[in-house]
This record gives sequence, C-alpha cells and structure tokens, in this order.
Amino acid sequence: MKKNRFTTTIQRPRLAWLPLATCVLASAGAQAAGHFDVDDAGTLDAGRCQYEAWWGRTGPEPVTVLHAGPSCRVGPVELGLNIDRFSVGGVHSVAVGPQLKWNFFGPAADAPLSAAISLGAVFDVTRGGRTGGQLVLPVTWRPLDRLQVHANIGADWATGTGARTPRGGVAAEWALDEKVSLIAERSRASGVWTSRIGWRFGLTPLISLDVSASRTGAGSRGVNGFVVGLNHEFGWK
Repeated sequence: MKKNRFTTTIQRPRLAWLPLATCVLASAGAQAAGHFDVDDAGTLDAGRCQYEAWWGRTGPEPVTVLHAGPSCRVGPVELGLNIDRFSVGGVHSVAVGPQLKWNFFGPAADAPLSAAISLGAVFDVTRGGRTGGQLVLPVTWRPLDRLQVHANIGADWATGTGARTPRGGVAAEWALDEKVSLIAERSRASGVWTSRIGWRFGLTPLISLDVSASRTGAGSRGVNGFVVGLNHEFGWK
C-alpha cells in the first residue's frame, strides 16, 4: 500500500493528535461561516460578494492553516471557492473545493427562522486530487434582535477513502452592540467534539475581524486552537 506524505514524514507521536488538530482548523474544507464550525442559514444579497481569509494554529507541534474563501451571490444561490494550506513539521498539504449554499426558507436577514442547504467538495491537490465533501443543513433562529441561535446537521466525506462521518453543532451569537458580537459554539465532526468561543469586531459596516480559541477532544488527547480571520463584503454589480 502506498503511504501518503504525512505517514512517511511525520513521526509517530504527532499522529496521535494530528486528526484532532485538523478538525479544529478545517474539518472538510467547506465552510461558509468564516472559521467558525457552525454555519448560519444566511446567504449574501443579490449582487454581493465577499471573501474570507484566516490563519490558525493548533496542537503542540503545531499544525497551521491558511485559508482563502471568495464567494458571490449568483441567482438564487451563493457560490464559493475554498482554498486551504496545511503545514506541520515542514510537510504541506493544499485542499481546494467549490461550495454552493441555498437559503430555501426565511431568506430575509431579520427573519425569525431561516434554513439553508450547503454542499461542498474538497480536492486534496497535494496527493493526487483525492476527493472529499460536505453536506450541511444550517438553521438559524432569532429569538431576540441581538441574539441568533444556529444549529447544523450534516455529514463529511473524507478525501481518498470516502468514509462518511456525521457532523452537527449548535452556536449562539450575541451582538453586544453594533460593532461587537460574542460567538460560542459546540460541535462534533470526524468523531470528536470541539468547543469554541470567539469575538467578531466590525471594523467598518462591510469589514469584520474574527478571533477565537477552541478545544478539541478530551483529556490528554485534546488540543487547543487559535484562529484570527478577516471578512470583507462588497458589490459586484
């Protein structure tokens, strides 16, 4: 059996926590909620685009990732592209994949309840373009003007093996004022749980900065993570 680069290059002690670290940073390479694991049900308005860029690291070695994710509203759907570069111990991996998101219920930004479907594929271009993917159903409930509750249910398909694992989670997003929001979430992907808490700062009406800390796994096998990201929305027509 042919071994991949991570198997041949990374020493065995690193393998114990590497899967957890990867879950912290990008479970399937198909996210539309910035770096947060639990997506909301919203999509961009017609004629609008955005890009998300973030950097994260986790684990004792550590694992680092750089992410770029441009997306635009095209007709009734939001189309995006996710690009991720992972690095650990001098070994690098790049994943690229398209994403589609459709809000089929409650499309208004202030709707009390909304739901969407998000489909994504990911290609591990470092090791022969092996394919994986993600299917998520995000639901957002707005009980108060400043409070949103997001719930996700779905599945990931691992690159190469195609093994399917369930994913899901719940997040609460509290707007303290017009510029600062607190986000806390608990999610499960690839068989492990992650707890994350972070802040979203509105630098301008169209640019925001995200910062979060996370803990994935339990006991001595758990790993801590830290991510900082930038989101920018703009018009294309």
